[in-house]
Amino acid sequence: MKMLTVAALMCTIMALTTADDPAEAKSENDQTVSSVETDLVKRTYGCSHGWRRLCGRCFRYVARPLRWAQAEKNCQAMGGNLASVHNYREYRSIQRLIVHRCHRYREIWLGGHDGEEERAWLWSNGRRFNYRYWCRGEPNNYHGRQHCLTMNHTVRRCWDDDHCNKRKPSVCVKRRY
Repeated sequence: MKMLTVAALMCTIMALTTADDPAEAKSENDQTVSSVETDLVKRTYGCSHGWRRLCGRCFRYVARPLRWAQAEKNCQAMGGNLASVHNYREYRSIQRLIVHRCHRYREIWLGGHDGEEERAWLWSNGRRFNYRYWCRGEPNNYHGRQHCLTMNHTVRRCWDDDHCNKRKPSVCVKRRY
């Protein structure tokens, strides 16, 4: 009997860990998974509901267009910051997240800014700004007022500095728990 219980539990865990979204996972008889099982999946994935684990951190696409500062505050309210990007693999993973949610490469806010000092780019989450994927001729600080980082700019889907008061969707990031 113990072996049967262990086998059933292992099948449930395997089914849950292969689901796209743990909160939407279903058991064999198509009932909603219990909160205990969902908590187990959260610990397995390390990201709370609505967040997706990518490259060891938790990311969330926010479709509502906000100004850069509003988007940062929104991410902070959810326990994170606007996303920082540290390598090409991570950048492509964020792009896939955006395409998965809106079926196109939508231009969105990232957490980069140079508002304190021109060309001294910083991430809003305090991480080191060690990776860059600027479009050709960027950052150009057009008219001296472009201080916020956007991704998926033009058909090249690279970075651009833009006016922080424009309203765009965003991607948030936070550490796993």
